[in-house]
This record gives sequence, C-alpha cells and structure tokens, in this order.
Amino acid sequence: MKYKRKKDKDFWVLARAYLHDYMPAVRNLSDKSVDAYKQSLKTYLAFLEEVKSLTEDQVTFDAFVRDNIQEYITWLKGKDFAPKTINLRLTAIRSFLKYCSEEDFELRGVYTNACSVRKLKEEKRPVEYLTPQATSAILAAYDSKTGKHRRNRMMLILLYDSGARVQELSDLNVSSLHMDAPTPYITLVGKGRKCRNVPLMAKTVKHLEIYLQEFHPAGNEAPLFYSLRDGKPHKLSTDSISLALKKAADIARETCGNVPDNVYCHLMRKTRAMDLYKNGVPLPFIMQLLGHESMSTTSGFYAFATLEMMSEAINKTAPKIGNDEKLWKKEAIRKAIYSLD
Repeated sequence: MKYKRKKDKDFWVLARAYLHDYMPAVRNLSDKSVDAYKQSLKTYLAFLEEVKSLTEDQVTFDAFVRDNIQEYITWLKGKDFAPKTINLRLTAIRSFLKYCSEEDFELRGVYTNACSVRKLKEEKRPVEYLTPQATSAILAAYDSKTGKHRRNRMMLILLYDSGARVQELSDLNVSSLHMDAPTPYITLVGKGRKCRNVPLMAKTVKHLEIYLQEFHPAGNEAPLFYSLRDGKPHKLSTDSISLALKKAADIARETCGNVPDNVYCHLMRKTRAMDLYKNGVPLPFIMQLLGHESMSTTSGFYAFATLEMMSEAINKTAPKIGNDEKLWKKEAIRKAIYSLD
C-alpha cells in the first residue's frame, strides 16, 4: 500500500512544534526571539492569503516552493520593507524548513529549494557610536541630588561599562555582581538564556559600592535597579531604562554639541565596543564581552577602520621626503627672501 502523507495536517503540526517546543526548549531562545520567528511565518501566511488566495486550512508545504518565496520577496519590497528586514524574514523561513526537513525526510527538497533563493544585497553603513565627549556628558548628566538621579547615573555607567543589552541590564539582580572576586565582574544573562561574565572597571566598582550601600544596605537578593511599588522593589522595565537614557542625553546636549538627536540603549553598547576596538582590544575579547555567538557578527559590525584610525595609520606610514627642515630657515634662503636686492 502506497504511503500518503496528510500534507495539510503536517504543516500546522510541525509549525506548532517548531515554535512551542523546538525553539524555546531545544534552541533555548528567548520569548522575544521566538515571537520574531512566529511573526515571520505569519507574514508569509498573510502573503499566501493575499496573493495566492490560500486560506489557513489550505496551506501545505507545497506553498513553500521556490517561485512562491521569490514572489514573497517582491511582495515585501512592494510594502517598503527594508532589505535587512526581508532577509531576516527569509532566514526565519529557512530555519523553519530546515527543522521540518530534519523531522520529515520527504521535506528535504523543500528546504533545499528555499535555500537557493538569494538574499537581497544590504547597504553597509558605518556603525554609529558616540564620541568620548558625548559619552562623558551623558554619563555625567544626572546629578546626585535625589535618589532617583543617583540610581539612573549608576545604571547608565553600568550600561556603558558592561556593554549590556537593555534587557540584560533590566534583568540584573544583586547576586549578578561579584565584587569580592580578584577581578570584579558581572554576570549577564543574554539571548538564549546564555550567561557571560564581564569584568568591571575599577571606577565602576567604586560607584557600585556606594550605590549598594544606599539601595541595597542589607545585601538581600533583589533587582539591582528598581522602583518601589507597594513598598516592594520591582525591576525597572526596558522602557524605563530607555527613557532615563533619553533624558540624560537631553541634559547632556545642553552643554555638549556632540550628543546626537537620537540616543538609544544599543548605541551605548556599540560605543563601548568601538571604544575597546579603537584602543586595541582584540575582536575575540570584544565578541565575548558582547555575547556574540559568531565571530562574523562581531567583525561585521566593528571590524572596520574609522576615519580617525585610517588617518593615524596613514600618517605613521607616510615616508619622509628629503630634509624636514624648512628651506626658509636656512640663512642663505632667508637673505634671499628678506632682501630688497
């Protein structure tokens, strides 16, 4: 008897297993990452319904043929999606089909054909980062007159020094700090719930010691940065941290013209990485600090020479031409220049 697969059922069964079991449990991805993949699949389903007139109950793996995926890219272009966003959508589809091909060998051809669709060429832009003057102005923006200002100042100092993502900073607890270690460090929980240890500068450690005395005098476990509600500490949301940074940028902009109009948390992370890179820290160390799994991710963002670095390198390698002494400093030349004869 010939085997007949129920294609209409397989797609939805595998899609749910991929999103609810494989991605969070096996890949250990965060809820936000899983939601991003889910949104990509929903966008493709919207394309199938709008362009191919396929309702949800009609969707099978036959809808993932190469021609459809190419048409899907054109459809996204028509909706003014950026090339980077389109490539991310395509990556999500490939990831899903790869999982399906491993679960069902008959779907390997579908996955292979999807991989043959080329991604769009993305415009490479220089990495945005703050100047040292702008960074200093932002970190010093909050005064020490109120507890909230002291908390926000400490929060932004640690955001920069650790190179943390805003969610990683929000999730910090008192136990995340290791101040008594020979080399003080902080433990960050990043994407995929993966932990990494980041050393802290001596100046940051001193700031933290003062902060802990005021905000965590008993040393009990609690969110490192918090606000009080109902008399209990609740960790600050990522939105609250972003708002604190924007206010600091507004204050700093009054005295420092180098502060850009749009200052956001990830900009502090990129600034920290670029400062380390410009000071000669090897990329593998920066990769570890940022929590990047792939070296290509780090090098793709930071492994380029800035204009200042290029200028410095060019000046160092420029050969000396003849005698550097200015000609008019020679006595004979001076007499010829400053003479009426």
